[in-house]
Amino acid sequence: MEILLGLIVTIGVLPFAIAMLRLPARVGAERRDIRSLAASTLLCALAFSLTFFIQEVGLVIPKALVPGLDPILYHNDHDWRGDAPVAELLQGGGALATLLGGLIFLWLAGRVGAARPTWRLFAFWMAFQGLFQSLSQWAVGSLIAGNDVGRAMTYLGLGSLARLAILPLAVIGLFAAGRALARRYPFGDDGHDRRAATALLATLALAILLIIPFRVPREPVEVVLIPLVVHIIGLGWLTLGLATTPRANKTVAPLQLAAPATALAALLAFFQIVLRPGVAF
Repeated sequence: MEILLGLIVTIGVLPFAIAMLRLPARVGAERRDIRSLAASTLLCALAFSLTFFIQEVGLVIPKALVPGLDPILYHNDHDWRGDAPVAELLQGGGALATLLGGLIFLWLAGRVGAARPTWRLFAFWMAFQGLFQSLSQWAVGSLIAGNDVGRAMTYLGLGSLARLAILPLAVIGLFAAGRALARRYPFGDDGHDRRAATALLATLALAILLIIPFRVPREPVEVVLIPLVVHIIGLGWLTLGLATTPRANKTVAPLQLAAPATALAALLAFFQIVLRPGVAF
């Protein structure tokens, strides 16, 4: 746990602190309204759970193709029956799936026009969750052998030096992800000052409260640990990206609330009714 906490401070809290020193106290007179904050929070929570689902599917399907393995998909994890050494390597499949999803939605976030602001914000949060859920696993796995990516590294026989070499590569990826997302940050004029960092902090913190029902029942620390780690790391690098990139295009049209709220409720029902008992592959 000490290693994890130190890593979070180094690759999450530290870039956020640097960004706060670089960002001006105020740019322009506009403030984001409550409707925008609510829509962003709903879409952030929706994107986290969808991306987590993508990760678990990326872990389950490859195992289902291995003779002797019978994986089961749950709402907050996955498991399998049987034994095959390659299962350890396939634990890295989830991080690859979320990385691919993040890159696809990063591309989409730059293609959705201003006339569809809710879809553009959704694509932005899907890119955020995909990139940071994946890259954070690579960073953690370089130091902690027990996480999914760490187990894949162990299967590949990577020694301590080789694993440590992956950490700076993951940090470079986090920095690049933050800058790329900052260019697509959909709140334009109020997106490159300290108010943006405050709004992001509020959005990510509130989103965790909405994510919790998707993850229970589970050990309390596991319910909040993964979204907390991902959001701290993502907050740090996105705000640093905002501090080091030109302003993004501003969302002008009003954001929807009903559609994101309905989608979030429907996904929660799917998680708790369909996935919670387990779906065998």
